[in-house]
Amino acid sequence: MKDRILKWSRKEYTKRQRMLALIPQATLFVAIVPSIFWVFSYTIDDHFRLPKFVSPDFIAVFLILPGLLFAGWSVWAQFKIGKGTPAPMMPTQKLVVEGPYAYCRNPMIFGIMLFYLGIGVWMGSFSFIGLVILFVVSLLVYVKLVEEKELEERFGQEYVEYKKRTPFLLPVPSKKHG
Repeated sequence: MKDRILKWSRKEYTKRQRMLALIPQATLFVAIVPSIFWVFSYTIDDHFRLPKFVSPDFIAVFLILPGLLFAGWSVWAQFKIGKGTPAPMMPTQKLVVEGPYAYCRNPMIFGIMLFYLGIGVWMGSFSFIGLVILFVVSLLVYVKLVEEKELEERFGQEYVEYKKRTPFLLPVPSKKHG
C-alpha cells in the first residue's frame, strides 16, 4: 500500500480531478459515517435501554459548527496549498504546514471529531459518543502506524521537523499565529 501511495503522490492531478474526488469523500464523512453512527447508536440505546442525556442545543452547535469549519479548512488547505486531497489515492504534492496545519498535524480528524461529538450531544446519546471515540481512536492508530511513516518517506526531514514542532491532534496556537 505504501508504494502505491508514493506512486500516487508523484502524479499531478488537475483542479477538476481533485474537486471530483472531494465529492465522495465529503459525502462519506459528513453524511454516511454520522448516519451509520446514528442507526447503530439508536439500536444500541434501544437494545440496552440506555437513557438519553439532556444538554442545551448551543453546546451541540458549539461543537458541530467549529468542527465542520476546522475540517473544511483542512480540506481547503490540502486542496489549495498541497495540490491534493485527503484521500490516499490523491495525496498532497507538498507538505502542508500552514492554515490549520500550523496548529496541529491532524486538524481534519480534530474537526470531524468535534462535528461527530456535537451530533452525539444533540442526540443525547452515550452510545453515539462511544462510537465516535472508537472511530477517532482507530483513525489515530492508522495515522500513527501508517500515515506518519508514509509522510516521513515522502517529505523527509521537512516532515520530521514539522512533527517535532506541531502537536499531534489538539490545536495549540503556534508562535507564528498567536
